[in-house]
Amino acid sequence: MITVYGIPNCDTVKRARSWLAEHGIDYNFHDFKKQGVPPAELDAWLQAPGWEAVLNRRGTTWRQLDEATRAAVTDAASARPVLLANPSLIKRPVVQWQPDAPVSVGFEPARWDQLAHAR
Repeated sequence: MITVYGIPNCDTVKRARSWLAEHGIDYNFHDFKKQGVPPAELDAWLQAPGWEAVLNRRGTTWRQLDEATRAAVTDAASARPVLLANPSLIKRPVVQWQPDAPVSVGFEPARWDQLAHAR
C-alpha cells in the first residue's frame, strides 16, 4: 500500500491526493501535524532522495526561522532536528510507493504516472 506523508491543508498535497483518487489508487495518509514525522522514515528520506530534496527552503516556515538556524543546516545531520521540530519544512508530499524503495518528494503528475505503473 502506498503511503502519502504530508499536511492535509497543503495545496500540493490536496492536488496529489486528488490525482491518486482520480487514478483509483488506494493509499494511506500520514498527517505530519497529527502523527508527527516518523524519525526512521525521515532518516531514510535524508539519504535518498537526500536532505536537499526533502528540505523546503521556499516556504514561509523556512523564512520564519532565525538566520542562525538556517545557516546551521548544511547537511543531513544538521537538517534532521530542524525537520523533526518543524514538519512544515518537509517538501510535500513525500510518497512511499513501494516498501524498501526510495520515496518521491513533491507532486509531478508525469513522474507519478510512471511511479504508479511501476508498482
